[in-house]
Amino acid sequence: MENTVRWGILGTGKIARAMANGLRDAPGAQLVAVASRSAAGAQAFGTEFRIERCHGSYQALAMDPDVDVIYIATPHTLHAENAMLCLAAGKHVVCEKPFTMNAREAQAVVDMARDKKLFLMEAMWSRFLPAVQEAQRIIASGEIGVLQQVQADIGFVANFPPEHRMFNPELGGGALLDVGIYPLSMAAFFLGPVSQVQALAEMGATGVDEQVVFSLRHAGGGTSSCACSLRAQTPTEMTISGCLGRIRLPNRFYKPDHLIVETMDGERRVVAAPHLSNGYAHEAIEAMRCIRAGLLESPVMPHADSVALMHNLDTMRGQIGLVYRADQA
Repeated sequence: MENTVRWGILGTGKIARAMANGLRDAPGAQLVAVASRSAAGAQAFGTEFRIERCHGSYQALAMDPDVDVIYIATPHTLHAENAMLCLAAGKHVVCEKPFTMNAREAQAVVDMARDKKLFLMEAMWSRFLPAVQEAQRIIASGEIGVLQQVQADIGFVANFPPEHRMFNPELGGGALLDVGIYPLSMAAFFLGPVSQVQALAEMGATGVDEQVVFSLRHAGGGTSSCACSLRAQTPTEMTISGCLGRIRLPNRFYKPDHLIVETMDGERRVVAAPHLSNGYAHEAIEAMRCIRAGLLESPVMPHADSVALMHNLDTMRGQIGLVYRADQA
């Protein structure tokens, strides 16, 4: 097929599996290759998803001539290194969130992509889902008036041992980078760039943040109040409020299949907006649209947003005293 885009997946963990399943429902996507740190790991993943080209090293995938775009599905600490490996080999890149460990790394990856004239996008999949796009359309229509505030939380009880990546500082553990990126990125998506941020945290035994609340002021006006937790099962909802009403993304706002519109006059309606399969197909569809159009970035998740959000996370980590090895490089 002339419009087929050939995908490779770098990594074989949980997120890699989610993307492999999502690509099955993305028209024009063909998953042709996978890479693991071991040949056995790559082969097992390849057998599961019927992938012919199974590489025992990330370098081999980056050099594979039959791959157009590579999805980075490794731990946070490896994102920058892996993305730059693939870009250096001439591959387009979709990199799992958080984009990198800090803003310095993020800018370096963006600079390389622009220098190589290759497509690069952070895989903030929530932004591409139909319900979120519909919320944007409703906001643009003026139905809920000028936006003033976003409230969002995300939290679950992480019953994992200390060495698990969620709690391991060597693997970029902590609530902010793993799940706090969702309310942060989505608040900026609706209200625009963040001009000021203030965070408070409860730190855990391994030295990473286990609960964080943070407040945002947006450059174009409006404020956001957000929370993330690895200790509590929170509602995980988002409310986008304007002067004439509000939009609610209820129950797992990062993966909504409907939204609720409530206006000042008492009107309330539920808008169905189902996503394809597990939801990951939509970011792949956008990446392929951009690649076919010759774009170097997506207007839905542009480079400037990814770098700015890492700056925001850097600021919050400075406020709560969370330092990673990558910050000392």
